[in-house]
Amino acid sequence: MAHEAHKKAAEHHEKAAKSHRTAAEHHEKGSHEEGAKHSASAHEESGKAHSASQDAHKKSGEKK
Repeated sequence: MAHEAHKKAAEHHEKAAKSHRTAAEHHEKGSHEEGAKHSASAHEESGKAHSASQDAHKKSGEKK
């Protein structure tokens, strides 16, 4: 069960990282509106990643 929780957390971290990179690319190109959209997505995924990481950490400490 903890393994699945860590996997879910990693997936959210990967989505957040991808959105951060995409936002940075758009901002670099001067497309600030698109950059802002991807920044918002990155922020949302980062929050999900944080919550999923806390859940995974909690499940890792549980005894079977």
